[in-house]
Amino acid sequence: MGSVVDELHEHPNGWYGKEPWWKEATFYQVYPASFKDSNGDGWGDIPGLISEVDYLHELGVDVVWLSPVFDSPQSDMGYDVSDYQKIYAPYGSIQDVDTLVKACHDRGMKLILDLVVNHTSIEHEWFKESRSSKTNPKRDWYIWRPARYDADGRRMPPTNWRSYFAGPTWTWDEHTQEYYLHLYASDQPDLNWESEECREAIYEDTMRFWLRRGVDGFRIDTVNKYSKRTEYVDAPVTDPTSPHQPAPEMWCNGPRIHEFISELQEKALAPFGAISVGELSNTPHPSQVVPYVSAAAKELDMVFEFSMIRLGTGGMFGPKYHYVPFELPTLKGLVDKWQRFIEGTDAWTTVFCENHDNGRAVSRFGDCSTRDLWAASAKTLASWQATLTGSLFLYQGQEIGMTNMPVSWGIDEYKDIESLNFYAEAKRSGRQDEIDKTMHGLRILARDHSRIPFQWDDGPNAGFSQEGARPWMRVHDEYRDINARRQRDDPESVLSFYKRVLRLRKQLRDVLVFGTFRLLAADDKAIFAYVKEGASQRRRAVVVLNFSREEHDCPDVCEALGCASEQTTATLVLSTADQAGSKARPTQGREARLKPWEGRIYTNFAV
Repeated sequence: MGSVVDELHEHPNGWYGKEPWWKEATFYQVYPASFKDSNGDGWGDIPGLISEVDYLHELGVDVVWLSPVFDSPQSDMGYDVSDYQKIYAPYGSIQDVDTLVKACHDRGMKLILDLVVNHTSIEHEWFKESRSSKTNPKRDWYIWRPARYDADGRRMPPTNWRSYFAGPTWTWDEHTQEYYLHLYASDQPDLNWESEECREAIYEDTMRFWLRRGVDGFRIDTVNKYSKRTEYVDAPVTDPTSPHQPAPEMWCNGPRIHEFISELQEKALAPFGAISVGELSNTPHPSQVVPYVSAAAKELDMVFEFSMIRLGTGGMFGPKYHYVPFELPTLKGLVDKWQRFIEGTDAWTTVFCENHDNGRAVSRFGDCSTRDLWAASAKTLASWQATLTGSLFLYQGQEIGMTNMPVSWGIDEYKDIESLNFYAEAKRSGRQDEIDKTMHGLRILARDHSRIPFQWDDGPNAGFSQEGARPWMRVHDEYRDINARRQRDDPESVLSFYKRVLRLRKQLRDVLVFGTFRLLAADDKAIFAYVKEGASQRRRAVVVLNFSREEHDCPDVCEALGCASEQTTATLVLSTADQAGSKARPTQGREARLKPWEGRIYTNFAV
């Protein structure tokens, strides 16, 4: 494949399809604080990322997604922006972003930034003006409401809503004697998208400003929370132990949300041909998702739907970190649902199993009980992700099999505001079982796991930062065994496997990227198998993944591929068990047993 800007692709089976280039792109999320520190201050930075652009290019990345780098007090790691047109000094400068854009473009890659416009920091000038007086022109750029009072005359928030980070969604402002709304932390006040002036400032100051500088688009944070239900009524009491109640129905997919996103597309994205991928939370029904990503609707190019990646959580609010075990059929059912929901529509989907808000995939969905099973399961997860329909998103370190923080680490090593708030809430309960249950869940699911420094090599600070520096988060204990340098020249490594399977994904794009998905043996608790079929219905692939530490019989792939044994044979094109030495080879009948955590890809055509 040439440059990602090419929009016309010749497919291997001879037909031509005009598809937007981003549909077959591999995106790679960089969490800037933890990727590469270039100056020894313990924070990753943009110059550090620039120094490793070739690493990403060699991996097979088409688009770099850079998590927030705007100026910020860092209460929520940059998701609390104080100035959209400045860069947080430890990350670098605007000129560094310009250099990064050029470095990506010179290699045929793109760059998208993280757009956080549901809320700002309390340090943003807009909010300082808004809270200065009730008559300030920017007062209605945020959501202010008067207090309520109970029968005894005690002041109460306008509603009983619970925030995502625990506690109420309203904070009292003594100066103007009103409450302001914040769905997240109290220093992340929500912008009021009902204000046309506010919306125009968002488009001009946060989007056009960067698009004019050559940025190619945005991952759009909390994209379905801009339209709230403006009657501001209490949510039903579902947690009698708390005065603050979960209320996502009050702010997700609100009455004007599609109007707002259509306007955002028309006024800011479309004039630049910019890419958009939205974070779509609390939207579990395909009928709700399709309108956001329908090509005809002209809203967003694609969205992240989170049902699968949130497996194991106890919900989004109070019991979020009460871990709920699940079996493979549950995972398969969700994958099947979100692979097939676009069939018969003009919508598109995304593929991902890691990001900055979740534990590491190999620790959650794989097997880290031994070093051999860790490597095998990391490769099988790569085979799973690379063979699903949709645009593929990888998270930094996923390609080398980075794991969760060691279970021996205590709460003092956790830095994330959400982790600390949920743990503090458990402590306030005074119940040891609640504390233990929450800590157990954090060890599996916490956002902190994805945020520890990238493991570049076996030198000081894992090569993330120079010797003598103090990284903002502790480096993983196992960095000498799991690091990019060790894997780079090892043909059997997780990193080498990712490179190979990403090449195969592009080579077989008509089947793997654009093909339809059909699940096999939905109730099997060990084998995850499915058929991918290209548009011609002549080219098929069967993916067989052993999600267990025992050997299992391989399904009859010839039957699944529809091969007539006398005329056509199945071809094994990739196996995680012998990635370097194996060649594509024909096979007939039932294959050899699957090794523990082995993944295989078969086709009914030569590769």
